[in-house]
Amino acid sequence: MIKLRRSSDRGHTKLIWLDSRHTFSFGDYSNPKHTGFRHLRVINEDRVKAGAGFGTHSHRDMEIVTYVLEGAVEHKDSTGTRSVIRPGEVQRMSAGTGISHSEYNHSQTELVHFLQIWILPEQQNLKPNYEQRLFKTNEKHHRLRLIASREGRDGSVTVHQDVEVYIALLDPDDQLKYVLKPNRHAWVQVTQGSVILNGLSLKAGDGAGVSEEEQLQINANGTAEILLFDLA
Repeated sequence: MIKLRRSSDRGHTKLIWLDSRHTFSFGDYSNPKHTGFRHLRVINEDRVKAGAGFGTHSHRDMEIVTYVLEGAVEHKDSTGTRSVIRPGEVQRMSAGTGISHSEYNHSQTELVHFLQIWILPEQQNLKPNYEQRLFKTNEKHHRLRLIASREGRDGSVTVHQDVEVYIALLDPDDQLKYVLKPNRHAWVQVTQGSVILNGLSLKAGDGAGVSEEEQLQINANGTAEILLFDLA
């Protein structure tokens, strides 16, 4: 069973400095039919104008993954961490007992376009911590590259939940197969281009929740990028 979440149906926050699309309920956008998928709670696609951003705000008991598509995000938090996240890099922040942070467009001239992903942790009151890693293009070209997992396997960032997150950069006519183990579920999010997922067409911004399927067949219509979440 595959349930599509079309890009055009997502929630929308439009401010002078921010254009944000919400796959699931977030902030002032509330949709009881779309409050998350398994342990996946937020997929926000944010575009932030030059020099602008999210001022200091707080989180707790959440695994927050940031993935940049264009430009660069400047991150600061209450643990003393300061970093710049660029395309190809994945940042994981465990809010745990509580953390305050800010996210700004690092550029004074160019837009930044990024995904912010929230995953519920399997344990509350963890010590806040942070991790950031670069995944080179050749690691994810024509294949699914693990970028986040519970054990930090294969050089992925560690997420405190029974989840595996993969990324793939695809060329026209590339084909991927992914086998789901029994009682596992998947969410596929298209970040660029378009693909065919088990016969269904998805374009950039579209997502799909997958349950009770043994295998995913992903065919690229052209140059494309996808994220695949394997969830309990």
